[in-house]
Amino acid sequence: MSLFSTAARHARQLSLAALALCALAAHATSADLRIVTEELPPYNMTQGGQITGLSTEVVQAVLKEVGLQAPIKSMPWARAYDIALNEENVLIYSITRTPQREKLFKWVGVIAPTHWALYTRTGRNLSIRQLDDARKFQIATVNEDAGEQYLVSKGFVLGKNLQSSNKYEFNYEKLKLGRVDLWIANEPNAAYLSRQAGDDPDTMLVRVLSLPDLANDDGLNMAFSTKTPDATVERFRKGLETIRRNGTYDAIKKKWL
Repeated sequence: MSLFSTAARHARQLSLAALALCALAAHATSADLRIVTEELPPYNMTQGGQITGLSTEVVQAVLKEVGLQAPIKSMPWARAYDIALNEENVLIYSITRTPQREKLFKWVGVIAPTHWALYTRTGRNLSIRQLDDARKFQIATVNEDAGEQYLVSKGFVLGKNLQSSNKYEFNYEKLKLGRVDLWIANEPNAAYLSRQAGDDPDTMLVRVLSLPDLANDDGLNMAFSTKTPDATVERFRKGLETIRRNGTYDAIKKKWL
């Protein structure tokens, strides 16, 4: 056998070995990846035993684009948030990117639009021109979500003027029944929960104060735990960029909003 043939054979063997290692690496990444979320309709929610919603479909489209599969687990936000803060290879969505959270996660990008505000129910004449005016009222929040963290950072106190729940629908019920004066929520979620309860959000809910400074970008995000390799994060960033360019993202958003 010629020296050239031997070298060529060795090159083929090395190429096959490299491909095998790449396949194993991809499999390991997929097997190790955990995805956590919460019940936040219409972004992420369980219907018929399956997790769906605007943000969920975007995450699934990115997974398809990067060639990975991973189960999505829905749980109370405080638990999902804690897992993403402390464990390896965890993807969390839909998460608001705030200054407080900036260094706590590796951010992939915006996956859904949102707008935060304080809401009351029709018929309540509350005079609120600025956030300080809300301190004398009872406000419904969700444990460890961006709205609650924002208000706490502004000096509001859990158990005093903040009434925390584990589910967003509980807060709408509290507001509707008059158990709280205000509800901090994002607009699509507030409208969805009102409709799910058989109400018309346009006649039931009143936005009393917009909160544009709550987040430092224009939507809800997907993000990784800091104990996730940078290469994985970058892979997902490119996947999200691709589905934005090719129209997949816009089609999903049009379906849900």
